[in-house]
Amino acid sequence: MILILAIVIGLSATLLRARLTNRTLNLPKFKWEWLVFIAVVPQVFAFYVPFVGRWIPEQVIPYLQVASMLGLLFFTGANLFYSGFWVLGLGLLSNFIVISSNRGWMPISPETLHRMVPSRPVDFWKVGTRLGLTKDRILALDDTKLAFLSDQFTLPQWVPYKVAFSFGDILISIGVVILLWSLSQEQKEKK
Repeated sequence: MILILAIVIGLSATLLRARLTNRTLNLPKFKWEWLVFIAVVPQVFAFYVPFVGRWIPEQVIPYLQVASMLGLLFFTGANLFYSGFWVLGLGLLSNFIVISSNRGWMPISPETLHRMVPSRPVDFWKVGTRLGLTKDRILALDDTKLAFLSDQFTLPQWVPYKVAFSFGDILISIGVVILLWSLSQEQKEKK
């Protein structure tokens, strides 16, 4: 969710900047862009297409997560010289580290879930289980390695959409906004 918001904000700001300052949008020639497709498609099917996600055995999810993250990290590493990729890469790396340290799952605590859904008591959430069909595993803070990198941030209660996100997700979003902003370049004057 936070990544989609970053894309919407970054793209809107870039288009507005281009329009107001007479700039054009130029998409750079990324290296290994096919890795993004290969890395993201399995995640989309596993986490966002419920009728497919139900059929993927839970023990496969950690391998899928780590392999997907590695693909995205390689793509990012090949394109570090583009605006925003350093920040985006640090975010991906921090998510990769916490997921790898917690056996292929992004940890989320019962306390974080309680902040998202205050009507449910903290002990409602069963520690050690997967949160629905997501990439998250519910873990007590004491059992979470590198908890400060886990899905621990939530949106304010007045926002109707409930989601938790990590420090890495914030960095990825900032990197995406910087990258999108950099796409609008000044038009060269015709002579």
